[in-house]
Amino acid sequence: VQLQASGGGLVQAGGSLRLSCAASGRTFSSDYMGWFRQAPGKEREFVAAVSGVGTTDYADSVKGRFTISRDNAKNTVHLQMISLKPEDTAVYYCVVRRFSSPRYDYWGQGTQVTVSS
Repeated sequence: VQLQASGGGLVQAGGSLRLSCAASGRTFSSDYMGWFRQAPGKEREFVAAVSGVGTTDYADSVKGRFTISRDNAKNTVHLQMISLKPEDTAVYYCVVRRFSSPRYDYWGQGTQVTVSS
């Protein structure tokens, strides 16, 4: 399984970015796909996830600002981020959790998001 994330970059506070992740190596249509992030000196934290049928879940810190979506035909997951804050600065990781798994099984390499104040 490979997860290739893209779309990170440098943006000013209040700006927007769209992260994308292309998955390959298996069929993901039943899996949960999502994003975690890790800021410098902090633990990795959950950001958002979407089930195979489109049910979404968000961390409280990003609700109303981030939107996760997926395209099962293309094995892709996206994270639209608006109203970005400096505290959103982190490396963002694309993740996949198999439907029957209790944990996220596959992790991408990460893409850097930096929000300047």
